Amino acid sequence: MHTQSACVHPGSATSAHAAGDAGTSMMFLVVATILLLQLPLSAYTSGDAACFLSRGTSVRKEGDVVIGAFFTLFTYFSLSGVTDIKPSGDFYLPQLMPHNYQNVLALVYAIEEINRNPQLLPNVTLGYEFHSFLHSHWRAMSSSLLVLTGENDIPNYTCRRESASVAVLTGASWENAAQFGTLLELYKLPQLAFGSFNPRLSDKGRFPSLYQLAPKDTALALGMVSLMLHFGWTWVGLVVTEGQKGLQFLSDMRAEMDRNGVCIAFVKTFSNTIVSYMAVTRGHDFLTKETPPVNVVVLYYDTDSLNEVNYHVGQQLVTWRVWVTNSQWHADMAGRNLMLDSFHGTLIFSHHHEEIHSFKTFIQTVNPSRYLEDNLLALYWFKSFDCSLSDSNCALRDCALNASLTWLPVNRFDPATSDEGYNIYNAVYAVAHALQEMLRQQVQTQPVEYGDVAVPSPWQLHPFLKNAQFYNPVGDEVNLNDNRKLDAEYDIVNFWNFPEDAERCVKCPDHQYANTQHSRCLDKSVTFLAYEDPLGKALAATALCLTFLTAGVLGLFVKHRDTPVVKANNRGLSYTLLVSLAFCFLCSLLFIGRPNTATCVLRQTTFGVVFTVAVSTVLAKTVTVVLAFKVTAPGRKVRRLLVSGAPNSIIPICSLIQLTLCGIWMGTSPPFIDTDAHSEHGHVIIVCNKGSLTAFYCVLGYLGSLALGSFTVAFLARNLPDTFNEAKFLTFSMLVFCSVWVTFLPVYHSTQGKAMVAMEVFSILASGAGLLGCIFAPKCYIILLRPERNSLSRSAKASQVRAQREPVPPAPQLSLGPEPRDRAALNTRD
Repeated sequence: MHTQSACVHPGSATSAHAAGDAGTSMMFLVVATILLLQLPLSAYTSGDAACFLSRGTSVRKEGDVVIGAFFTLFTYFSLSGVTDIKPSGDFYLPQLMPHNYQNVLALVYAIEEINRNPQLLPNVTLGYEFHSFLHSHWRAMSSSLLVLTGENDIPNYTCRRESASVAVLTGASWENAAQFGTLLELYKLPQLAFGSFNPRLSDKGRFPSLYQLAPKDTALALGMVSLMLHFGWTWVGLVVTEGQKGLQFLSDMRAEMDRNGVCIAFVKTFSNTIVSYMAVTRGHDFLTKETPPVNVVVLYYDTDSLNEVNYHVGQQLVTWRVWVTNSQWHADMAGRNLMLDSFHGTLIFSHHHEEIHSFKTFIQTVNPSRYLEDNLLALYWFKSFDCSLSDSNCALRDCALNASLTWLPVNRFDPATSDEGYNIYNAVYAVAHALQEMLRQQVQTQPVEYGDVAVPSPWQLHPFLKNAQFYNPVGDEVNLNDNRKLDAEYDIVNFWNFPEDAERCVKCPDHQYANTQHSRCLDKSVTFLAYEDPLGKALAATALCLTFLTAGVLGLFVKHRDTPVVKANNRGLSYTLLVSLAFCFLCSLLFIGRPNTATCVLRQTTFGVVFTVAVSTVLAKTVTVVLAFKVTAPGRKVRRLLVSGAPNSIIPICSLIQLTLCGIWMGTSPPFIDTDAHSEHGHVIIVCNKGSLTAFYCVLGYLGSLALGSFTVAFLARNLPDTFNEAKFLTFSMLVFCSVWVTFLPVYHSTQGKAMVAMEVFSILASGAGLLGCIFAPKCYIILLRPERNSLSRSAKASQVRAQREPVPPAPQLSLGPEPRDRAALNTRD
């Protein structure tokens, strides 16, 4: 360690004091720097993130043949600018770049897809290893040693027991390729660059083992100028990054704009080198007040820096400008470093390629429990899904249940395949096709099975990679020969940023809900219309009370079965109606309590059948009244129908039709248990899904048609005379019944969750109570409170008095002949 002495210039006491303060501050920084340099990389992150980084930033999955890769998953800030100590050594502040993790997933997905393909490399399993690349001049060489030897500081010796990679994927820039590419070239290790195309890397004299996957970008300037001409933009500003590619783009844009008469308002450049520690705290406006005002700005960003930039744009300077940029724009879309509020409507030139549709499905299944060896995925999960860590082994706990990367907003993770991700996908397939061809030739010269072939040396792949040309699984052509590469085709993507604090927001799954602080997802409680609920208790108590009341009425009628008021209008039908009403009230209990498969099926079929019996009984009673008043002679056909009990056959016929409808319903699409996670906040409601709504409405519609028929017949017979004629009561009961169910339909569809079930139970009880009250309340009143009116002589005398006082007019709608002379006798018929 070298030390420096502080020299104080002689002078005034003030100067000496100031110099002393400066020396003290410098000494503090020196001491702090020396202490920091003794710490590992993981010490400069948060304590939780350090737990993961201490386990390493390299991941390996074994296979017969292994493919390596370098990815930039962190951005590092050096100590440059803090002190005058040279060099600043290994002191970095790592910061996770979440959107770059898609490159890792593209590698894993491609290898797993090839391993599942029996037509490509049968009996050979591909593995992978990838390392988080440290972007710095003094780290480039040690990073490359990880792939070659398994260690980062022991050249010419291998410390690994497992097989080395046969090829390495890298997004290397020109600067990095010139450094570690030279070292990898000594081992003839194939390097497949998945970054943007760089013409300088096509120099096979310097980089004979390097292959570029990206198409050429020579037409980018032409495409952007064509867009300007299309919209009539003739006054345009240019902002480009420094470096060879930025200068080449600037040269191409100048030529195209001059050729087409588009004027350049200004040219601004900004650095894309590694960001210093001091640069973190200060922004850089590449558009200032002195910049000429323009409405259109072309922004070209090069991925060679492999770091996020920290350039701030004054919103008052760029609002309502149109920004045209290339697909390599990697600004921090979380909004921490770049004010994207001003970049509404950005037009992005992106390389055209087919979408890997199954890749999104794969992303949905990715989680740390599936890839235990990937510490970086666990770190990403920890930062994205508000997990906690165990104290012993750095294991994730209390994460959002069934969390998925697809929950994250696009500014944190974009499931669409990026340009680099697509190039990685093609690079893996290029290596696989090269291996396939090499092993095929080995089998032809040496008759052995694939499983007996030794792991090939990296240099053996070059003859097959140089001429690799194939179609990938999505149908795009892949060509590794730079001389035969075509110019890229572009998609122009319109990007809109809607300002919102979405970087920390994760959508909770259906079975969870956000707490009041919106910081965690809490499990929803399971609920249903239970007997313990006040509403459930009220409905169940009402159902039981109505059932006991119906049973009481039935007992009363049985006790007074020989009285005229009971015998009138067919005593047997009255018994049937009362029994069916009791079952109607009891069937409502099937709707209360925790649903299961049995209750879901029984509640609908029981409801439909017992109500059909009740309504068809009312229809039979109404028909009985009409036939009773149409009997004129003992031999008449109508009298024979009445005596034979033909109206009673209405009940089994109507019930059989309803049973048939219910059978078809249960056989095609029966009800089943379902959950409703949206009706009540914080609750998951267990409900019975009706299965087929068409069948449900057919059952309800058939029941409604019976009710409407009963109401119509009863309404026409309401003026038929006699003391015990119940046609008026039947009319009023069916009016109540129809009114309840007509009201039920709109209210039922406007409710959700437990309220919907409660509405159905209420309609069952209300309609059943309407039938019970309207038909049997007047009879019970006579039996219990006016027994003197419950006699045949009293009713006959009353009829004679009424006939002498006012003749009864015939009912023209139903009249088939003169009225019978002894109506009282007919009314007492069973």
